[in-house]
Amino acid sequence: MASGILRYCSLAIFVILSCFSLSSSENMLQKSVRKEKCNVYEGRWVYDKSYPLYDSSACPNLRREFDCQKYGRPDHLYLKYRWQPNDCTLPRFDGEDFLNRFKGKKIMFIGDSLSLNQMQSLLCLLQTAVPHTNIIRHNNDSISTVIFQDYDVSVMLFHSEYLVDTEVEKIGRVLKLDSIKNGNVWKNVDILVFNSWHWWIRNVAKQPWDYIQTGNKILKDMDHMVAFREALTTWAKWVDSDVDTTKTRVIFQGISPNHYSGKNWNEPGVKNCSMEKQPIMGTTYPSGLPAASYVLQDVLSRIKKPVHLLNITTLSQLRKDAHPSSYNGLNRMDCSHWCVAGLPDTWNQLLYAALIN
Repeated sequence: MASGILRYCSLAIFVILSCFSLSSSENMLQKSVRKEKCNVYEGRWVYDKSYPLYDSSACPNLRREFDCQKYGRPDHLYLKYRWQPNDCTLPRFDGEDFLNRFKGKKIMFIGDSLSLNQMQSLLCLLQTAVPHTNIIRHNNDSISTVIFQDYDVSVMLFHSEYLVDTEVEKIGRVLKLDSIKNGNVWKNVDILVFNSWHWWIRNVAKQPWDYIQTGNKILKDMDHMVAFREALTTWAKWVDSDVDTTKTRVIFQGISPNHYSGKNWNEPGVKNCSMEKQPIMGTTYPSGLPAASYVLQDVLSRIKKPVHLLNITTLSQLRKDAHPSSYNGLNRMDCSHWCVAGLPDTWNQLLYAALIN
């Protein structure tokens, strides 16, 4: 009996010591973001001379639309802002801790070039933290994968503009609002980060479909906001029916805004983001949320399974200064994508907080 008590006490001491062995970054993260009534998506941008979190010139394979420093952006103030929630503090991103936490896991971004924007920011954050780790890259038709071998962590991109399917038929390319065949590829990944909207507002000349199918109807076109809602509803039904959320975390990236019209931030004479050097100082965006955000929030509110909205819309609206503008290697104005390093690092900081909490 005495030996049994001794074993019990030893186990108790081990458990207690294990609790105290939590990393300091975990303790900091939990204390920082778990304050009562703290909404990490409500806050303001503050100048922080310790930013950016890395030098983008050290990031290999950055897409030229995002590599603003390489393509000659002369100002650097846009790199020096940190997101400050109203009622708590976000710790700095800890890439090594991230890799240790998610050993053996697969993280997949599913969406358009804005998903790539976020993925490449995450890769920069991780590579900077562990510069000597072994990394493998490989691509197939629809999936790009980067594997941090020493941690067995895979960061993946599945390119999908609409989430629902586009199929080539006799009449041409058909966007099918009620079909998600790629779900069989996605559903077994550990962490899924979805995004869609950027392509729904493309004009006819740039859209990759000729017809839209909704139910049994095939249409030449329809209201794109209605089509967006139908596609999201199909995606939501897929989550409820096919995804085991006890094994797979599901995140949806909020609507990423653009800055092509100064009237949205009370400067009606401004036509794009080319001369913008500072964020909007405040907590709200003058023109309010885009209509697509309300559609997304409504669809997410109807899902039965847990899905986290990475609600980056307002905090990104405040960053009219954070776009590549003409410094993108394409010789055209870009006020839709974001410089890396820059705003997408904050998206990943918030993603990290969401995954932990």
